[in-house]
Amino acid sequence: MNNELLAVLDYWEREKGIRRDVLIAAVQSMLITAARKAIGPAREMICTVDAKTGDIRATAKLIVSEKVISKHDQISLPEARRIKPDAQLGEEVPVEISSEQIQQIFGRIASQYGKQALMQEIRKAEKQLILEEFKDRVGDIVAGTVRRFERSDVSVDLGRYEALLPNRERVPTEEYQVGERIRCFVKAVETTQHGPEIILSRADPLFVIKLFQLEVSEIADGTIEIRAIAREPGFRTKLAVYSRDSKVDPVGACVGLRGQRVKNIVRELNNERVDIIPWSADLRTFITAALNPATIKSFELDEERRRVRILVNADQLSQAIGKRGQNARLTSRLCGWQVDIDAEAVASTGFEQKVAQAVHALAVIPGLTEAQADALVHHGFLSLEDLLQAEESDLAAFPEIAEAAPAVLAAARVEAQRRLVPVNPAAAG
Repeated sequence: MNNELLAVLDYWEREKGIRRDVLIAAVQSMLITAARKAIGPAREMICTVDAKTGDIRATAKLIVSEKVISKHDQISLPEARRIKPDAQLGEEVPVEISSEQIQQIFGRIASQYGKQALMQEIRKAEKQLILEEFKDRVGDIVAGTVRRFERSDVSVDLGRYEALLPNRERVPTEEYQVGERIRCFVKAVETTQHGPEIILSRADPLFVIKLFQLEVSEIADGTIEIRAIAREPGFRTKLAVYSRDSKVDPVGACVGLRGQRVKNIVRELNNERVDIIPWSADLRTFITAALNPATIKSFELDEERRRVRILVNADQLSQAIGKRGQNARLTSRLCGWQVDIDAEAVASTGFEQKVAQAVHALAVIPGLTEAQADALVHHGFLSLEDLLQAEESDLAAFPEIAEAAPAVLAAARVEAQRRLVPVNPAAAG
């Protein structure tokens, strides 16, 4: 029996990492539970287990009584004096449970009561061990194997412990298979009604930050700081970095030689897009870098409401806003200001407006009427320069101004002299 008990204790200590004294306490509690079912609820029962030999001792404090009504609480005076010669009525006497009774108790470990009690105590000890070990590991990245699914939550085997990847912490574009190896961020150790529970995450922005800390030595040693991050898990992340050393390019260091560093991170994120942006205290410079390669045409700040209105070329509007507004949203989160992006209004003049402007430009020439200016424009003479290139025979071909052709050209030449506009020699002759 002792060897079997020691073997069980060795197994749990080795496989689960539970300390021997904690296991001993669990076995002692289990023995008391099993004893009360096996031989009755003895008064103030105490069970002790020798950690080295596995010897079990059980005692109960019984009251010396003249007449024994309850054998679990009382002992007769003659029996008490066999244990303690000077025992008196009403005195409490510690009575050791016989080895046969202990064997009976121990034989019930595999029974419903004993086994359940032992497993409950061991689970309590295991949960407490989780709390002690992982309370200082919040913020670390751990690797585990997908064990099972509980609705949309994923149970992850970390070796000695089991952790939970809740649905809210999953990346919506990722699917997992039982037995698949995944890396996760330890987000918290929560105390639930079932005890401490390790909560993992792959959607938290801190997961990306931790990956960069592991991959980029300059971030790990503090040369480069991650000043801001905005993430839509599974789709896109924007990361603002700053270098304390003017000789170190923060973006280049994060990207790595031939992009190897950022490629490793993107691979871990299952091809989520990662934009690395140089951080700047100047908001315009910072937002311009965040929206790159879109070109900003104008930039308006509303400091009271912390809003920024940006105008870009119409052909770059979709690029600046991003798919379903993703680029604009991430930029807003990154800088902490509401960013509104619109297309710049292009001054487009209609055909009729252009014609009206050309007619007006000719009609202001002294000696030309509005009707003559209108006829000239509709025949292709849109400006004074066009008119100066014409000859009298050219204008005579148009019925509306045929008779007035000499006067029209003369008026144009006078206006040209006044404006110092060169005159076509052929037309002047």
